[in-house]
Amino acid sequence: MKKVLLTALALTFIAGVGNSWATSRDYISIVGSSTVYPFATVVAEKFGKSTQYKTPKIESTGSGGGHKLFGAGIGVQHPDITNSSRRIKKSEFEKAAKNGIEIVEVKIGYDGIVVANSKKGNVMKLTRKDLFLALAAQVPNPNGSETLVDNPYKTWKDVNPALPAIKIEVLGPPPTSGTRDAFVELAMEGGATQFAFIEAMEKKDKKKYKAVCHTVREDGAYVEAGENDNLIVQKLEANPNALGIFGFSFLDQNTDKVQGAYVDGVQPTFDAISDGSYPVSRSLYFYVKKAHVDQIPGMNGFLKEFTSEKAWGDEGYLTDKGLIPMSSDERAKFRAAVSNLTPMTAADF
Repeated sequence: MKKVLLTALALTFIAGVGNSWATSRDYISIVGSSTVYPFATVVAEKFGKSTQYKTPKIESTGSGGGHKLFGAGIGVQHPDITNSSRRIKKSEFEKAAKNGIEIVEVKIGYDGIVVANSKKGNVMKLTRKDLFLALAAQVPNPNGSETLVDNPYKTWKDVNPALPAIKIEVLGPPPTSGTRDAFVELAMEGGATQFAFIEAMEKKDKKKYKAVCHTVREDGAYVEAGENDNLIVQKLEANPNALGIFGFSFLDQNTDKVQGAYVDGVQPTFDAISDGSYPVSRSLYFYVKKAHVDQIPGMNGFLKEFTSEKAWGDEGYLTDKGLIPMSSDERAKFRAAVSNLTPMTAADF
C-alpha cells in the first residue's frame, strides 16, 4: 500500500509540474555526442522551419557528459534527449533509473571512426596493431619478451618500418567522448589482441586487460582536442603531419580538406561502413526521457521527424550528411519503440 501511495504521489507531482512545463521551457533541450550533433541539428532545423514549435536547442557535450546531464533527473532544468555515439552504459542506465527516469532508446544508424590527415600529406595505410602501438600508454617490449613497457615510439616508422618517419601526433577526443570510447574499443583493443599474451590476459585479469588496451598515452603523442570535430579538421589543415580522429560524417563533409587513412586495408567509405568491412564502425543513438514527451512542446513531432524515412531512410536527408542508414527492419523496430514510447529495462543489458 505504501508503494502504491508513493507512486500515486510521484505521478501527481509530475502531472502538476507538467502544467507549468510549457511556460517554463517552450523548446526541446538536447545534449550529448559531437558525432550525432550534426545529424540532430539538421533534423532540429527542419522541424523548427516546418512546424509552429521552436527549433530545439542542442549542446555538444560529448556522449559521457550528455548521459551525466540527462540522467540527473526529471523536469525543465534537465535535458529531454541525449545524443550518444555509443550505447548507454549499464551504470548510466542504473543512475538514471534511480532518479526516476524511464528511457526510450533510439538507434539512428551507423558511423565509422576515421583516422584522417590533411590532403597536403600522403594517405596513411595503417592497421589496428599500428594504432595500438602508436597510442597506447604501455606496449609490448620491443625486445620480444612478453612484458609491457611505457610506450617508447616517437615516429610512425618506429611503429612499423613501412610507415613514414614522421612524429606521432594524433588529435583526438577526450575521455568524455563516445568517439574516444569506441576508438579505444574497436581500434586499439583490436590491435592489442594481435599479441597473444595480451589476448590471454582478458581471461586471467580482465581489469588489467582493459587498462592495457584502452589507456591512451599522455606524453604528447595523443593530443586531446576537445569535442569540436570541426576544430580538429582545421588543425589538420594547418599541420599536414598530424592525424585526427573523428566520425565519418566530418570526413564526408570535408573531403576537400582531409582524407581518411586505410585501416587494415580498408578505406572509410559509405559502402565499407554500411557492409561492415571497415573495421572501426559503430552504432549511433539518442535517448529520450519518456516523462518529458507529453510535457515539453514539440517532443512528439521532433521524434516523428527524426524517425521518418525522409530523414533516416536509405535516401533520407541525413545520408547527405554522412549517416549510414540501418536496414528497413531495424528502422521499423526503433520507429515502433518511439511510437509506443517503449522504455528500456535492465534486461536490455
